[in-house]
Amino acid sequence: MHVTHLSLADFRSYPRAEVSLDPGVTAFVGPNGQGKTNLVEAVGYLATLGSHRVSSDAPLVRVGAERAFVRAQVRQGERQQLVELELNPGRANRARINRSSQVRPRDVLGILRTVLFAPEDLALVKGDPGERRRFLDDLVTARSPRMAAVRADYERVLKQRNTLLKSAATARRHGGRGADLSTLDVWDQHLARVGAELLARRLDLVAVLQPLTDKAYEQLAPGGGPVSLEYRGPSVEGPSSEGRGPGAGAVTGSGAGARDDWEAWLLAALGEARKREVERGVTLVGPHRDDLVLKLGRMPAKGYASHGESWSLALALRLASYELLRGEGNEPVLVLDDVFAELDVRRRARLAELVAPGEQVLVTAAVEEDVPGVLSGARFAVAEGGVIRR
Repeated sequence: MHVTHLSLADFRSYPRAEVSLDPGVTAFVGPNGQGKTNLVEAVGYLATLGSHRVSSDAPLVRVGAERAFVRAQVRQGERQQLVELELNPGRANRARINRSSQVRPRDVLGILRTVLFAPEDLALVKGDPGERRRFLDDLVTARSPRMAAVRADYERVLKQRNTLLKSAATARRHGGRGADLSTLDVWDQHLARVGAELLARRLDLVAVLQPLTDKAYEQLAPGGGPVSLEYRGPSVEGPSSEGRGPGAGAVTGSGAGARDDWEAWLLAALGEARKREVERGVTLVGPHRDDLVLKLGRMPAKGYASHGESWSLALALRLASYELLRGEGNEPVLVLDDVFAELDVRRRARLAELVAPGEQVLVTAAVEEDVPGVLSGARFAVAEGGVIRR
C-alpha cells in the first residue's frame, strides 16, 4: 500500500499543496515551522480520522478559512482509490471515495493504513492512561474499521450515563430527593454490551502485540528487555479486589472470554460500583478507566525507565504495530515525523535499518544530515509554503 498523490486545500499552513509520491522512502526536509509535519499529519488523518498532534479539527483548518480539504490517491496492488475528506470544525465532516456521492467519514477507514512515529510517542510510556488507551483503540480500528462505530457508541453511552449520575450526585449534595435513576439499568446494559466488545478486542490485541513488542525492543536495544504488556483496570479487575474478569491473566488477558462473558462481567461490576458512582457522579467501571502497563523487566517503564529506554519502548510499540498490520496482509505506510533528531546514533541506525524495506516510508527532518543514509530515496524541500522535489 502506498500514497501516489496528496492534495491539500486550507489544511494547516497550506492554501494549496499538490505532492506526487513514489513507493520507497520520501523525505521532506526543511527548517522547523515550514510545514513538513503538516504534510504527514494529513496522511495520518486520512488513515485514522484524527491528528497525532491535536485532539480537535479546528487547528487543522488554515487561519481565515472555513474548512479544509485532504485528498489522496491510494494504491494497493493493482487497485487505486481516491479518498477525500472535508473538515468542518463545529459541524459534521464530509467524505467521498472515488468522487462518488457522499459517504460517512468512517467509511474511508481501512483504505489507507499508517503507522506513525513522532516525538509525541514518548507519551505512550510517560503519559497518562488515556494516551495508551488511544494507542490500543486506534490499532484495534486499523485492524477492524467497523470498530470505529463501536468506539463512537461507547462514548455516546458513557456520556449519557455520566450525565444521569452527575444529576443524581448534584441533587444528593444539595439535599434534594435525587434524580430519577430508573433508566440507569438500561444504560448499564448498553455500556456493558458495547464496552465488552471494545474490551475483548483490546485484550486480543495486547496478546498478539506482546511478543512483537518484545522482539522490536530487543532489535532497538539489545539486552535491554524483556518487555511485557499488562492490561489493567476496573474492567478486568472489578470494583473490589476479589478476582478478575473472565480470561484476565496476569500479562494480557489474552483476549479470551467471549464478548458475552465480558458483558456479564461488566454488568455485574457496574452493579457493585453503583453506590459509589451515584455518590461521585461518574462511571467508575469500563474500558475508559483501564490502562496498558508497560514493563521493562519487572519494573513499570513509567517512572523507572530512562529517557533512552522510554524512547526505545515507544518505538518498539510502533514497530510492533507495523509488523502486526503487515502480517495481516495490508502493509501500512510508515511515517517518521522528526524522529531521528530525538535519537542517539545507535538507535537512529537501528531504526533506519528496520524501516528501510517498507513499501512506503515518509520522513520529515530539519536538515538532510538527520536522515540516515540507508533511507535513500526522493527528497522534497519544504520552505515558505512550498513543497519542491529536488
